[in-house]
Amino acid sequence: MPHAKPRLIVIDTDPGIDDAIGILLALASPEFDIAGITTVAGNIGIETTTLNAGRLLAFAGRGDIPVFQGAAAPLSRPGPEPLNLHGEDGIGGVALPAPTRGRESRHALEWLAEFLLARPEGSVEVLALGPLTNLARLVLERPDAAKRIGRIIAMGGAIHERGNVGPRAEFNLWADPEAAAAVVASDVPLALIPLDVTRRVRATREFVEALSASGGPLAAMVARLIQSYFESETNRESRPLHDPCVMLCALAPELFRIEELRLTVDTGAGDDAGALTIDGSGSPVHVALGVDGPAALDLLARRLMRN
Repeated sequence: MPHAKPRLIVIDTDPGIDDAIGILLALASPEFDIAGITTVAGNIGIETTTLNAGRLLAFAGRGDIPVFQGAAAPLSRPGPEPLNLHGEDGIGGVALPAPTRGRESRHALEWLAEFLLARPEGSVEVLALGPLTNLARLVLERPDAAKRIGRIIAMGGAIHERGNVGPRAEFNLWADPEAAAAVVASDVPLALIPLDVTRRVRATREFVEALSASGGPLAAMVARLIQSYFESETNRESRPLHDPCVMLCALAPELFRIEELRLTVDTGAGDDAGALTIDGSGSPVHVALGVDGPAALDLLARRLMRN
């Protein structure tokens, strides 16, 4: 039986330790044909997130994949302070080579619009690992191109879980609530992977040791990235792998329990900025609310260990 044709994807990202793990998982997955990486400020500033994307591609020997620098700040409010959790370089001080290819001269928005318009409608998926600023600008400034996206799968939000930057707010949506609101309210098919799920896909120290012992270069790199999480926080026996859940859901949706909810995004100035609310007048979004955590981790490990 012939193999299915790889799915054409764009990764929109702010690397970021867990972004880096998600990117390496995508690179290890033959189901994906990665057309390009677009970067956004989030975990750390835009120059560093763009550099980190190029460094990850250089490590994986994939300098053929172009990197396009995107939004340096949210749509209409000041950008967040860098997360100390990811270190000064955004990837926990883990050594990576310099990019083998410079970032592209075109802005991410310009490239993404042109790319979508040149492909059959619905044939491109976007895997979004950071604030949704680039995608919101596409929706608002180039709706002709945005409507051609087959689906966005984004890590973001909290439904029944407590937030990680406020009582109800998760970092990616909190970093640019107006962008999140624009993407949620658009007609582009959207699947959200919130904290309700990502906190249940947890890497233990034993998991890290197994990756290190496997001998594979991608597995060893991911082990070092996760280990940097443990080194930054004492007395932690596991760490949630937020952004890789986007790739895992795209690869194996059967591991996730997905429901359609009608959602709105809080765009106020208070502690709930970026928070999601289930609202009958909101926009329909597919939301992952459950996951087989051990099976998701097993899939991650198997993909990394064979490369």
